[in-house]
Amino acid sequence: MKYTVWQEREKCIGCGACASVCDKFWEMDSDGKSKLKGSKKKGENFELIIDEKDLSCNKEAAEKCPVNIIHIKDEKGKKLI
Repeated sequence: MKYTVWQEREKCIGCGACASVCDKFWEMDSDGKSKLKGSKKKGENFELIIDEKDLSCNKEAAEKCPVNIIHIKDEKGKKLI
């Protein structure tokens, strides 16, 4: 199964929690905000399609985000977080 991870990047406060728990997909950018590696801008958000093997890491990043700007949905559109 595939999943879509998306980030409301403008709302990022730059705490670095996502990058610390899932550095394969998240890094801190030069503007002090986190960046979803390999993502594409879609509207105001950044999105990336991931495989099931990468779900756990990204789910932990979303759960650790203190401002809840990281979201994940499955390929049927069901929001997981």
